[in-house]
Amino acid sequence: MLTFTQRQPPNTNAIVNITLSLTAEERTRSRHKFILADGQEIFLRLARGTVLHDSDILTDETESIYMRIIAKPEPVLTVLAEISLLLRAAYHLGNRHVPVEITSTYLRLSPDAVLAAMLIQLGLEIKEEILPFQPELGAYGNHSHA
Repeated sequence: MLTFTQRQPPNTNAIVNITLSLTAEERTRSRHKFILADGQEIFLRLARGTVLHDSDILTDETESIYMRIIAKPEPVLTVLAEISLLLRAAYHLGNRHVPVEITSTYLRLSPDAVLAAMLIQLGLEIKEEILPFQPELGAYGNHSHA
């Protein structure tokens, strides 16, 4: 079983041997076994608290094998509105400690009927989609890429 222990910043020039598509939740697992489509087992043994990002590169213990992390498309709710309503929605979602992807044109969160109803009641448009989900890490999240 290959064990990946080091994270490198995204590098489009890296010669990648393996790609691994992970959901947002799976990208928070610093120690976990995954099985690739071909049946090969790989193990992540990264520093505790490591959060992987789309296009990060992981290396094995010998630094001879490179694996690219891909943000796997998953069901999400995309919230659309003018910026003042998006800010209001972000406030309410933050009060509920919900992982949210935040941009100036949309908010994105995991599907939740109760939260969707709240957002619609606030006057926001909700779209159900299947896309890569990249939520904010939060004020105390690991923001380093090294």
